[in-house]
Amino acid sequence: MKITILGAGAWGTALARLLHQGGNEVTLWGHIAEWLDEIRQTGRNDRFLPGIEVSRELVLQSDLPRAVEGAECIVVAVPSQPFREVTKQLARFSGIIVSVTKGIEYETGLTMCGILAETAPKAKLAALSGPTFAVEVARDIPTAIVAASRELAIADEVQKLFNRPAFRVYTSADLLGVELGGALKNVIAIAAGISDGLGFGDNSKAALVTRSVVEIRRLGAACGARPETFTGLGGLGDLMVTCFSRHSRNRGFGERVGRGEKPADIAASMLAVAEGYPTARAAYQLARKHNVVTPVIDEVYAMLYAGKNVAHAVRDLMSRDLKSEN
Repeated sequence: MKITILGAGAWGTALARLLHQGGNEVTLWGHIAEWLDEIRQTGRNDRFLPGIEVSRELVLQSDLPRAVEGAECIVVAVPSQPFREVTKQLARFSGIIVSVTKGIEYETGLTMCGILAETAPKAKLAALSGPTFAVEVARDIPTAIVAASRELAIADEVQKLFNRPAFRVYTSADLLGVELGGALKNVIAIAAGISDGLGFGDNSKAALVTRSVVEIRRLGAACGARPETFTGLGGLGDLMVTCFSRHSRNRGFGERVGRGEKPADIAASMLAVAEGYPTARAAYQLARKHNVVTPVIDEVYAMLYAGKNVAHAVRDLMSRDLKSEN
């Protein structure tokens, strides 16, 4: 199949490598021609995946219309904030579009496939999400992920396209749930990183993650997703790896917040975006819209956007009214 990947960061590059291994003709688009030249010259994307070899058969393209010309499938791996602007150029595309971006648009509350329904209305839409760090996928470390689409036939096609010996793909018809799970876990990972930055222990993080599963499921169900989705790969699986791994940008972002750095300064210093930072604002607004109680999301929002003292946020979480577990 002829496949174009939009986004030449770590995840886009890892998936380009994986799809090329599957015998596909792969074009990798990036908006900075200089960075693509570096990949072309070295056979590696050392800015984002140091030391990982990529095939010189990959077509590297900085012109988006030329990159998608003739493509049968487009994989969108650009950050959530420019996602709408980039995908506006796919309005005439009628093949499969797979979003691998995890976020919620602040202005509309839409997930990435929700945006694609507006920007690429002729396309067949799917999301690929789960506990997947790009560097481990690029090193062929055994990984499992879920392909979600409202039409199971499309999910099945994406499953077959991406499945590899070390990359097992499951399917789901709960597109909204899989996307919300992938987006909301990044907010919780920032909270987990703050816990690390404050020097808290395993008890603290285990309690945080467990209660956050309830919170994510509650908000997801209010938005129309299936509650059981949030205990699967796109929910609990992704939440666990992002909250506990040293590879996690969002956990690392939170750790720096816990140590006293300002969120805006941290974001400005990062080569690749920590999606939980913009998503915290969108998730907070989404919870208000659906009148859902989300104490962890609320405190992360307050710390990142309202300047709330980290110690005060911990105190307020721990001193909430006593209740039964649900």
